[in-house]
Amino acid sequence: MFSLPLRDDARLAPLEIWHAEEFAAHLDRAREHIRPWVGAGFITVDVDGARATLRRYAERQAADGGRLYGIWLDGTLVGGVMFVDFDATSGSCEIGCWLEPDAEGHGLITPACGTLLDWAFTTRSLHRAEWHCRADNERSAAVAKRLGMTLEGVQRESWPYDGTRHGTQLWAILAPEWRAQ
Repeated sequence: MFSLPLRDDARLAPLEIWHAEEFAAHLDRAREHIRPWVGAGFITVDVDGARATLRRYAERQAADGGRLYGIWLDGTLVGGVMFVDFDATSGSCEIGCWLEPDAEGHGLITPACGTLLDWAFTTRSLHRAEWHCRADNERSAAVAKRLGMTLEGVQRESWPYDGTRHGTQLWAILAPEWRAQ
């Protein structure tokens, strides 16, 4: 297994099925904070649900699709980044992220997402990476901006949550733009 340093006290590593108990404990700390911003299928309430989510991503990765990586801060799982979608044939992917509240503002997400983009564009020769976020998620949009992405538009009322439909921003960056940064 690999583990990449994000800084002295933080690391990025694959989030795998054997992390189910740790992932479930992390989601207990993060659940209500991330619920408005992530897909409902990602939120689990127990170890079996956590194991199912991790298994789903392991199967996607085995099929050269989506992938899931955890961020550990001082040895504790505090969030992660992911390829929500990964399609080598079409040359495109979508990345996403989440953090528990106490881990926000520590400079973890941008370098972790940058690692994913660099791998997608450099190692796998993808051409396009997307970032989707609710239009009112200013923190998420700020990450997309820091990654050099361009806001391509807003899908109106495409994100249902808690009885309200929200717009979804679509950000993207192309491989030549990433290399030029």
